[in-house]
Amino acid sequence: MSLLGPAGPEITCDECFERLDEYVEGREVPGMAAHLEGCPACREDYESLLALVREENGGAPTEV
Repeated sequence: MSLLGPAGPEITCDECFERLDEYVEGREVPGMAAHLEGCPACREDYESLLALVREENGGAPTEV
């Protein structure tokens, strides 16, 4: 248990927004998963972008 915050890297909402497309494409973005878990606004942006990409791909998951 850590009293000083997360053990892994942290990103801001601005960094999250700038790199969201990379994450949706399946690329690793350190700290992104933790940020999306704790930030409802960014998670909503992620889910919207993911749905749009899946719709463009005919419902198929994105490829890495």
